[in-house]
Amino acid sequence: MNATPEQIDVTENALLDGRVRLRQPARGYRAGMDAALLAAACPARPGERVLEAGCGAGAVLMQIAARRPGVTLAGLERDAAMAGLAADNAALNGWGERIAVHQGDVAAGFRALGLEPFDWAVSNPPFFDDPAALRAPAPGKRGAWMADDGLAAWTGFLLKSVKEGGRIVMIHRADRLADLLALLGDKAGSIAVRPVHPYADEPAKRVLVHAIKTGRAPLRLLPPVILHDRDGAKHSAEAEAILRGEAEIGW
Repeated sequence: MNATPEQIDVTENALLDGRVRLRQPARGYRAGMDAALLAAACPARPGERVLEAGCGAGAVLMQIAARRPGVTLAGLERDAAMAGLAADNAALNGWGERIAVHQGDVAAGFRALGLEPFDWAVSNPPFFDDPAALRAPAPGKRGAWMADDGLAAWTGFLLKSVKEGGRIVMIHRADRLADLLALLGDKAGSIAVRPVHPYADEPAKRVLVHAIKTGRAPLRLLPPVILHDRDGAKHSAEAEAILRGEAEIGW
């Protein structure tokens, strides 16, 4: 039986320099830099609608809502307890009317939601789809780390969820970039990629990928995001500005 939000041991954390309150599980998957990067990379305009696939407790949704006051949002989450927690976080921040959270599975497809296509769809899909590729994650993290239906199910869902000319933003492992380009390129184009490096002199471990449904412009490889300097600071000035909500990642 799935736990309910009331049965989960949670902590409350402040994001975007205190502009967002986020209640999330004390153990298991916890939102961090990836969520901050994804939210910063969705420059939706007032009046536009944004969908997040696999929203968890709502860290990305809440940060987009804080960054983009005129935007309405929806989240899809398979885990009932996490979906409930995301809805609770929307209410906690006073955005209950702007953010709708739906419980459901990406594998069921976008049509199962009965919603009109969105202007934007964003996602931080589970990073692995082969159980043999890594040591089994802790039970509390499995849903966030393992894509049971494969990366193709996630890209297919995102492509269906946006209107023509709609935009998709994903963050994923850098070594899956070729797969992302192939899967998104089936129905989208005008793809732009931002590598995310832990340090300027180390290989990228993440990529942010932006695609436009039915877009036709050539692929662009944009300047990277560097997360840390070697001067002893916890984050680079760029990463710190993103975490505080003072900077965004443009396309």
